[in-house]
Amino acid sequence: MRKVIVSEFISLDGVIENPEWTFQFGSDEQQQYKYEELKESDALLLGRVTYEGFAANWPNMIEQTGEYGQWMNNYPKYVISNTLDKAEWNNSSVVKGDIAKELKELKEQPGKDILVFGSGALIQTLAQLDLVDEYRLMTFPIVLGKGQRLFGEGFKNQVLKLIDTKTFETGVQVLTYQVNRD
Repeated sequence: MRKVIVSEFISLDGVIENPEWTFQFGSDEQQQYKYEELKESDALLLGRVTYEGFAANWPNMIEQTGEYGQWMNNYPKYVISNTLDKAEWNNSSVVKGDIAKELKELKEQPGKDILVFGSGALIQTLAQLDLVDEYRLMTFPIVLGKGQRLFGEGFKNQVLKLIDTKTFETGVQVLTYQVNRD
């Protein structure tokens, strides 16, 4: 069965909002990690706000991002939204209604993992519905003090199992956690 993997840029104090603060930590190691991560998946699951930002930018970035940009533009993209009627970006569709049912069916289809980028509100919903299988938190050595947090008020308690760590020369760490369903 396919896994839903939340892949998130996060500050030390849990902020995920508007990750422009990550640029100062960019590295070849980080780019290679994100390349391999996308290569191991074959679909994206996005909230409306993230989708709209990606749809406005990624179609114009193929030349500078090469294969990664081609994947971003060509992978199936499932947008969870109650307000969006159409998804214009290549190979995108809007998922409405019973999200749990729709995503369980998607996870049962043949294919690779499904990545969730950004999409803070969607992640909250996915966690509440017990649909997240893994969190890959690219943790940046910066404290922001304010902004939307990944695990904010009302987040459902979850026990996570650390299954992998990677540390880049910039001090950025990727902490990979599996959701413990025992």
